[in-house]
Amino acid sequence: MKRDTRTKKQQGFTLIELVVVIAILAILAAFALPRFAQLSEQAHQSSIRATAGALAAGVALAKTQWVSNGFTAAETNVVGFGNDNVDVSDDGWPTSVGSDNTSTTMDGTKCEEVWLGVLQSNAPTVSGTNPEYAISISSGDCVFTYQADSQGSTIAYDADTGEITTTIN
Repeated sequence: MKRDTRTKKQQGFTLIELVVVIAILAILAAFALPRFAQLSEQAHQSSIRATAGALAAGVALAKTQWVSNGFTAAETNVVGFGNDNVDVSDDGWPTSVGSDNTSTTMDGTKCEEVWLGVLQSNAPTVSGTNPEYAISISSGDCVFTYQADSQGSTIAYDADTGEITTTIN
């Protein structure tokens, strides 16, 4: 049996090839990094819009159930919507859940009740440690401020008109 005594020549990259590859990667990173940063901001904005849309749909569905039930005045525990525990005003807009309060004068507790009662099981958190939205009252309306991006974007709910207003900063 014949033995091959030739030595293999080591192969590798030259310094110039490595520098070129690193330069190309740096150029790609310079273009890609700002786009990824924008994606995060766009994701936050989309989350706020989706939550506002879900809240608006829930409010409209509560009013629709109120109308379908034939009510024309304030009602506690509208049957047929959610857990049959949403309270509505004289105009059919949600005002509370657990407190059986049909007044459109909102406070933090009623805002939280409406949020959880209308959005139900998949509602973003509004209380506890590190809530996704912080609750405040402005001109008698519930204001839910998005916390994750610290930009001060809000979703406002007017219990007098059922209007949902989204402000994205």
